[in-house]
Amino acid sequence: RVTLLELIMSKVSEKNSVTSEEMNVFMRHAEFLASCFQEKCEAVLKLTSAADAEDEEALVTIRLLDVLCEMTSSNGQLEHLQALPGLLETAIDTLRLTHLAGKQAVNIFTATHAMTGQEEISHPAVGFKSHLIRLIGNLCYKNKENQDKV
Repeated sequence: RVTLLELIMSKVSEKNSVTSEEMNVFMRHAEFLASCFQEKCEAVLKLTSAADAEDEEALVTIRLLDVLCEMTSSNGQLEHLQALPGLLETAIDTLRLTHLAGKQAVNIFTATHAMTGQEEISHPAVGFKSHLIRLIGNLCYKNKENQDKV
């Protein structure tokens, strides 16, 4: 699943122009990926315990968020994703939960807390909060209704 999401990510981030048929496919995929993210977003919180550091569901959720961030960076899919019910609320709630989880245990969600000395950051959840903030920002871009919700 992670590999499939990486393939979708590379296709979405291509700068080539897409046909209207491809855009329709992207929009259907965007809806599906957003619903998967909404269902599985709390799986990432399991990563705070050392026992679940390689939880597959959490890794899939992290890649889902990456793909959604990339999709909301594209004007073609942005308005469609902004209108999806519950996606913004889910992102905000997940951000709150990851912030609280980071305060209660070792904060693996932020790069500043994950670095000790000069070692390389290797935990898959590093940057998760910043990606959530990016998604929230993208969903609020030029959308007064979503801005008022936040």
